[in-house]
Amino acid sequence: MISLDYSLGIQIVNFLLLIFILNVLLYKPILGMIDKRKRQFEDSEAEIRRLHETVEQKMAAYEEKLHQAKAAAVEQKNEIIRQGAEEAKRVIDAVKIEIPGLMERFHARMDGEIGAAKKTLTAHSEQLSVEIAEKILGRRLR
Repeated sequence: MISLDYSLGIQIVNFLLLIFILNVLLYKPILGMIDKRKRQFEDSEAEIRRLHETVEQKMAAYEEKLHQAKAAAVEQKNEIIRQGAEEAKRVIDAVKIEIPGLMERFHARMDGEIGAAKKTLTAHSEQLSVEIAEKILGRRLR
């Protein structure tokens, strides 16, 4: 059996003293380190969240700038195509206006060359017919 004498008091004081010493030397430092690591972990998580938000904001800004650049490039391409089409239309219209004048000059030149050829052929045909008649008749006609 347990006797209730002065050794029980020593045991209680010894137990309380051991709890106090262990609390000061072991539990508080360990709990302090656990709290410190927990705070570091929470700070790291907060920093990671902040960095993720920053990256997402920068990516969104980059995507927006990329979208704007693509839209500007498409707009510029369409403008260049439109300008090219307008220039081609102007050139075609100028050529269409120039064609009747070229045709008139061509026809006038052809008429002139045909007239010159007729004169030459007429002169040659008269001379040829005279030569043929002279050969057939065997004498000179002129």
